[in-house]
Amino acid sequence: MNIAEKLTKTIRDVPDFPKPGILFKDITPVLADPELSLEVSKAFYDYWSAKGVQAVIGIESRGFIYGLQLAQQLHVPFIPVRKAGKLPYKTIKHSYDLEYGSAEIEIHTDAIKQGQKVLIHDDLLATGGTAKAACELIEKIGGEVVGYSFLVELGFLNGSGKLDGKDVHSLVRF
Repeated sequence: MNIAEKLTKTIRDVPDFPKPGILFKDITPVLADPELSLEVSKAFYDYWSAKGVQAVIGIESRGFIYGLQLAQQLHVPFIPVRKAGKLPYKTIKHSYDLEYGSAEIEIHTDAIKQGQKVLIHDDLLATGGTAKAACELIEKIGGEVVGYSFLVELGFLNGSGKLDGKDVHSLVRF
C-alpha cells in the first residue's frame, strides 16, 4: 500500500467542524501512528531534498509538525508563520479572506534573507487562501517561494489554482 492509500485509510473525517456543513480532515490519527508518521516525513524529504529549499515556513499550528521535521532533515531554518499577535519580535502582517471569515497572519521581519528560497508547509490545502497569504507575506520581506507542501489537499476546492503555478506537493488528495 502506498502512502496516499495509508493516509486515506488513517485520516479521520469529522462532520460539522469547525461549523455546520464542513467535513474536517483530522490528521491526529496519523500523528498517533509512529511508523506512518515517519513515512510522511520521509516522503516530504524525498520530494523536496533536491529542490534548492533554503528555509521552511510552517503555518500555525499544524504546519509546524512536519514543517519543522522537514527543515531539520534539509538542514535549513524553520520559520513559523503565526496568527496576528503571537510572535514576540517585530513583525509584518497580512490579512486575507477564508472560506468562512477572515484572518491575519504574521512573520518576524528578520526571518528571511533577501532572495532566500522558501518552502511553505501546512497540513492541509483547501481554498488556498492561507497558503497564498503566506506567500504574499514572504514576498513582502524579500523571500522567494519555491513551492508548497501539504499532507492533505482537498482537490475539489481547487486551492492549488490560487498558488501562482508554483510547485504544489500533497501526499494525499481528496
